[in-house]
Amino acid sequence: MARRWKHAPEGSHWGEFGPDDQRGRMNLVTPAKVLQGVAEVHEGRSFVLSLPLDVPGGRAMNPRRIPPQRYAVIRDGKSAGQQGFCWSYQAEDADLTDVVNDDVVLLGLQYSTQWDSLAHVGSRFDADGDGVAEAVFYNGFRAGEEIRAGQEDPTAEARGEPHARYRHPEAGALGIERLAEHGAQGRGVLIDLEHHLGRTRQAVGYEQLMRILDADGITVEAGDMVCIHTGFADTLLAMDRQPDVVRLHATGSGLDGWDARLLDWIVDSRLACLIADNPAVELVVPKLMQPSATGGSLRQPRLPLHEHCLFKNGIHLGELWYLTELAAWLRAHGRSRFLLTAPPLRLPGAVGSPATPIATV
Repeated sequence: MARRWKHAPEGSHWGEFGPDDQRGRMNLVTPAKVLQGVAEVHEGRSFVLSLPLDVPGGRAMNPRRIPPQRYAVIRDGKSAGQQGFCWSYQAEDADLTDVVNDDVVLLGLQYSTQWDSLAHVGSRFDADGDGVAEAVFYNGFRAGEEIRAGQEDPTAEARGEPHARYRHPEAGALGIERLAEHGAQGRGVLIDLEHHLGRTRQAVGYEQLMRILDADGITVEAGDMVCIHTGFADTLLAMDRQPDVVRLHATGSGLDGWDARLLDWIVDSRLACLIADNPAVELVVPKLMQPSATGGSLRQPRLPLHEHCLFKNGIHLGELWYLTELAAWLRAHGRSRFLLTAPPLRLPGAVGSPATPIATV
């Protein structure tokens, strides 16, 4: 098929792994890279790197993302209409002793510890050279073509299901299942910002990050899965599902998405993915009012690091991971590397996924 773009965005690497690639820099996590991760296992000890799936709690942190809501399944057959929780087969056959539980969940896929797929964030960019910017994603996949919005169901609100208003959106390309098919297992490298900076909110740029890497003797190599510890998720977890948004907004560092040297380093280091225990990896700041060459404000992304990683360079992002216990153990043992196993749900067409990552040391 013909290539989907005539022009690639500045600073991008579209086509790096072929014009139809949907895995991006995770292609750098090869079997040899997995073996490097396995070689970091000396103690056989594992750390769970996810928050409980019902944390943060409520919708104060992000009103658009709903916490998990669980229900019992409904039985069919002779027991039609009964709930399938604490349900005895004796209800249908006096000789049977089984008692079963079965449940279903309504889940915001990016509510808690999560992966962003490459379809999560795109940009308006003139990829076909016709002078008109269109909504496109990594490697030129298009909104409205491969990546399709949901169909409106105007009856959803009346049924008490506002979440179901737009049904069956689909990432026919770049969906989270592409990361799941890879396996998302390799060598993790932890950068402990919290140890050096505390938990005060601040944007970390290239020079500060390099100083921290030098101080801790950390080298990031091609194909490494880089995890950034800020302490944010640990603070959130201690709030026990009652998030104090004012306090959280003052908590934890994040990468400076407006630092061009930092963005270059992310690409030039050839890391495979970028993960943090904060909500966005980058520190989200108000829109910068920069004048353009022709007057007026400059068109720009709301989330520059997301645009740089997901849209331009095929670098998956992980957010709200729980890294504090792992960070403490690694520091106590003079280490920064570990085996990371972190597959998302293999849910075709989804743009994000909860995860229960495991670090093995």
